[in-house]
Amino acid sequence: MTSRFGIFVPQGWKMDLAGIADPVEQWEAMTAVAQRADEGSWDSIWLFDHFHTVPEPSTESTFECWTATAALARDTKRVNIGQMVGCNGYRNPALYAKIASTVDVASHGRLYAGIGAGWYEHEWKAYGYEWPELKDRMGAFREATEIIYKMWTENEPVYQGKHYSIDKPINEPKGVRKPHPSFWIGGGGPKVTLKLVAQYGDAANIGGGNPAVIKEKAAILKAHCDELGRDYDEIIKSTGINAFPIDKGDDPQKATAKALGPMNWEKFAGDNLIATEDEIADKVEAALEAGANYVIFYVPGVAYDLDLVDRIEQVAKRFA
Repeated sequence: MTSRFGIFVPQGWKMDLAGIADPVEQWEAMTAVAQRADEGSWDSIWLFDHFHTVPEPSTESTFECWTATAALARDTKRVNIGQMVGCNGYRNPALYAKIASTVDVASHGRLYAGIGAGWYEHEWKAYGYEWPELKDRMGAFREATEIIYKMWTENEPVYQGKHYSIDKPINEPKGVRKPHPSFWIGGGGPKVTLKLVAQYGDAANIGGGNPAVIKEKAAILKAHCDELGRDYDEIIKSTGINAFPIDKGDDPQKATAKALGPMNWEKFAGDNLIATEDEIADKVEAALEAGANYVIFYVPGVAYDLDLVDRIEQVAKRFA
């Protein structure tokens, strides 16, 4: 399987729209990045599923994931559109499956439907969602994954679990992509999440760009695939890399000043690889050698400088 690449659009969650005052202009900045990626060689664009900013909740804009996915599906023509990843606790899984099926049609089969167990406790409680213990959260996630898969592959699905149940829901159309919308399951949990990938997923997201972790999680996924009789090679192994390209000799803090905005410099520098294109390429190469075959870039500052999309694309093209 050849290596492919995606890029996040600025959505506000990482304070990446804070330098724009007008919410309409913020939205248009997000759309502009999506359309620039659509014009290039990128395989995909991505969104987060969060309501409040990080590293701390603030009153800065954060656009809702599925609404934005649907809108960008109509604002683009070629690029795939995904979530890294949808939070299971925010939508009943049967509703999630229906939403995803609808967006897959709206995008003419370009949806990468992401799902994960969720982790941002503050957000859950602020929006009135019950915050379960980890065991219950993972149990609900396991049931939800099976229900979503059934909703996409069966005409009269029935499921009775501890957390969820369905009784022959009609889900038409089920989507455009065959045999079902592309199902991306995020997280590296060895016992639950990676086994769910082996059972139901088209793609995993593992390692956060760390080669050692990618190698470890990929081996666990392969073991699950071997046990279940699933072809490991047909599953996409994606990983994320946060990177900001600078020229050799540039002062990192000065070069990232506009992207930094109100964020703390130490936190920003710790969360992002601020490096030359050659150095970023080295990071990509290490991730691919460890077992990833899909890299999703998060590039702070693209809302203010579309040329950053092109610069990171040049890195990706080295591995095409």
